[in-house]
Amino acid sequence: MGVFSNLRGPKSGSIHEGLPVANASPSSPSSFKRKVSSLLPICVAIVVLIEIAFLGRLDNAALVDTLTDFFTNSPSSSQSTTRTSDFEKCEKWLEREDSVSYSRDFSKDPIFISSGDKDFESCSVDCAFGSSSDKKPDAAFELGHQPGTLSIIRSMESAQYYHENDLAQARRRGYDIVMTTSLSSDVPVGYFSWAEYDIMAPVQPKTEKAIAAAFISNCEARNFRLQALEALMEASFKIDSYGSCHRNRDGSVEKVEALKHYKFSLAFENTNEEDYVTEKFFQSLVAGSVPVVVGAPNIEEFAPSPDAFLHIKQMSDVEPVAKKMKYLADNPAAYSKTLRWKQEGPSDSFKALVDMAAVHSSCRLCIFVATRIREQEEKRPEFKRRPCKCTRGSETVYHLYVRERGRFDMESIFLKDVNLTLEALKSAVLTKFKSLRHEPIWKKERPASLRGDNELKVHSIYPLGLTQRQALYNFKFEGNSTLSTHIQRTPCAKFEFVFV
Repeated sequence: MGVFSNLRGPKSGSIHEGLPVANASPSSPSSFKRKVSSLLPICVAIVVLIEIAFLGRLDNAALVDTLTDFFTNSPSSSQSTTRTSDFEKCEKWLEREDSVSYSRDFSKDPIFISSGDKDFESCSVDCAFGSSSDKKPDAAFELGHQPGTLSIIRSMESAQYYHENDLAQARRRGYDIVMTTSLSSDVPVGYFSWAEYDIMAPVQPKTEKAIAAAFISNCEARNFRLQALEALMEASFKIDSYGSCHRNRDGSVEKVEALKHYKFSLAFENTNEEDYVTEKFFQSLVAGSVPVVVGAPNIEEFAPSPDAFLHIKQMSDVEPVAKKMKYLADNPAAYSKTLRWKQEGPSDSFKALVDMAAVHSSCRLCIFVATRIREQEEKRPEFKRRPCKCTRGSETVYHLYVRERGRFDMESIFLKDVNLTLEALKSAVLTKFKSLRHEPIWKKERPASLRGDNELKVHSIYPLGLTQRQALYNFKFEGNSTLSTHIQRTPCAKFEFVFV
């Protein structure tokens, strides 16, 4: 009755009463018929729309918009108007209806981390570090704190030597946030960054007679690196050892400068642990000396190109690797291919990995904590009442939220149900961030030769909340149907992406 009541005249109930009629008396039968004929299509249209609405095919707001369209943009209108597309109307409606204010404004009430130091200049979410007697910390680098404060463990040491750094063990001990070299930890803290390592430094002439150099001083490592060093030193070529283990050269040199003049560098870690890749590997890349690796079993994920390193996975690999080193050393053309990435640039996957460190780990910690706080608040009823989609006729538009890795705030994008594809998702992200004149998070960190032009390129896109191991290497939507199902089953789905 509510819809039709607006069409009724005074209390007499006459359908035509109160409507202006030219050249006809109010009681004229012909005038009455003309009025009924003119109103009949409107009534039919309204009835149809109401039936559609009750069938769930049209959102309430869309119903109102459609009725408005009918009356203001009907074919009989003498004025020509520019129609707003259904898609654009859904966008505006969703932006309004899905807008819910958060109870905490981090610009006024920053994330507070106890027992730490603020060692970065800026961050996309306001945060403070230190101690305060009158403010409860959001997180702290300790156990046994007051309820509601997240506990953090942070270390760059190997879990093989410091068992508390193992992700599962840290969880069992009660830590809520793990910050280690593992890309599976909540906030990884790796040894790599554009700022610390001049990875694209030009290659220098290889002037040393020995083909490889080693800097190994811990001779009690629990892996086989010392045995591998000994085996290579017995091969048919010379290795200069600057460290305490089997030293045959004066160790009082600057390591990277010394490595620049060797074809190979023995980047031997003290443990073979996933993601534990230290300065030994990255200093070799800076020096333009091909790293020969004993260490992380997944070292290829940290390499700038597939042929940029040699890997001794076990002792049985020493002999074939030694032969490969000898071959490359004696064949300049083959050797130069191992350093081709210095001229052509590293792979996108390598850039995506190192770009992570363009945002300081302490800032990423604040983003992680703020995101978790928001996720908890979004469990409130008012957030669950958001429509997150708009249906007009046979078309449904989904409201999604996206952000670049290393940023905190989310941006809105919209996808039609007929185009819930990864290609469409990436295209919507690019369109949105180009319109914002967005500058990638890594723009100021990367060396100039790798900054490219102003074009944006999405390397990976994934549901918000994945670890960096999942995001960069393990996760993949298995076809567009998987993405479509995720969007349809996840109201106001959130995604994070990586630009390269």
